[in-house]
Amino acid sequence: MYDRPVWQIRIAEAHQRAPIVWLTGVRRVGKTTLAQALPGAHLLNCDLPSVAARLADPEAFLASFDGGLLVLDEVHQLPDPSRVLKIAADTRPRLRVVATGSSTLAATQKFRDSLTGRKRVVHLLPVLAEELPTFAIAGLERRLLHGGLPPALLSPAPPADFYSEWMDSFYARDVQELFRIEKRSGFLSLLHALLRQSGGLVETTNLARQTAMSRPTVGNYLAALEATHAVTLLRPYHGGGRQELTHQPKAYAFDTGFVAWARGWSELHDQDRGLLFEHVVLETLQSLVPDGKVHYWRDKQKREVDFVIPRGRGACDAFECKWSATALDPKGLLALRALHPQGRNVLVAPIVGGPLRRRIAGLEVTIAHPASLREMFPGS
Repeated sequence: MYDRPVWQIRIAEAHQRAPIVWLTGVRRVGKTTLAQALPGAHLLNCDLPSVAARLADPEAFLASFDGGLLVLDEVHQLPDPSRVLKIAADTRPRLRVVATGSSTLAATQKFRDSLTGRKRVVHLLPVLAEELPTFAIAGLERRLLHGGLPPALLSPAPPADFYSEWMDSFYARDVQELFRIEKRSGFLSLLHALLRQSGGLVETTNLARQTAMSRPTVGNYLAALEATHAVTLLRPYHGGGRQELTHQPKAYAFDTGFVAWARGWSELHDQDRGLLFEHVVLETLQSLVPDGKVHYWRDKQKREVDFVIPRGRGACDAFECKWSATALDPKGLLALRALHPQGRNVLVAPIVGGPLRRRIAGLEVTIAHPASLREMFPGS
């Protein structure tokens, strides 16, 4: 069992604001292991009929819990999970609950109550760059090729059977149960296409053509993939400039190992590392700011900045990702800053040592390893 203190702290902070933490993330990302390792955790697997029977009368079951930490793993398997959680929050003020699931709360149709004011959400991501020493992984190469799901990361070689079995389980346990999607081949074909094109603009017409499905069906399936965290859709950042993209999203797959697997990579070249490194940086940024707060920027001349995080009052932080710290082309940053001058400029690269400050093309730029980004976000 490996400690993941970033997430243990995040859960503890969330419990200071609400009695229920909805711990979400893709299948096999480590939700159960993390929850089970929390101090004093009493874990119940809600996938078991015996547990569901015990929770059929929540008041009677919770009578024995005056406080402590109750983990309801796979809570969406219960017939009425929101009722159980609401009763726990309202009748046991000293009790703290962690409920796990593989999708956003809104996607789980069994939740008839949104639990407003009673919950906080923690989105568990694949193993971050800063967590690699905990898993005895040196450097980023293995993380890029294997991915950040612990079973794959710890495997001696990229486990092709793990990736294919995960896809089958994801469809059967998450997608079909939650969304009643019956077109298995079409759905998985779309996911494979997104894995191969991860990091690119979403072209719904092209995806529909590749998968032999209608545009509305592709749109519905994309929504399901986003709700189950299998795909992150980044919306463009813009401030009203006529040359800026304003609507078309970019799609990033949830894990570098699956991107490499879908592309048939058994070893990596520099251009491959650059693409996968971009995913690792995105996951780091997602761990630092709320879901939906990371954007990209692009104008009609195709000048682009990898990631942008708004800071309010028109300011935004810009993040460029390069496998080599000397490979930055500043055109995108310069174009962004011509329209949005306020904010930090960060070049994220696998450098050795702490953050460095340089002037590049007249811009002040901080060069940082992804494992150092948390230092730039106090309180994260």
